Amino acid sequence: MKEYEQLRQLVESCADDVAKAEGGNKAAGTRVRKTMQDIKNAAQEVRKRILEVRSTDTPAVRSDSSPS
Repeated sequence: MKEYEQLRQLVESCADDVAKAEGGNKAAGTRVRKTMQDIKNAAQEVRKRILEVRSTDTPAVRSDSSPS
């Protein structure tokens, strides 16, 4: 799923800036906050895509399932 791959790439790309921000680099902190907003939006896209897949997926109804 391309939406999930995009989310993963955003998280991975942010790792270096997170470490720099922890060290006190203010510019890195700004980049992390921007990337976190992008991650939030990407996660929402993944969520929407999953719901689309779920709503279009028609589960097989088993005729041999009877209550025990």
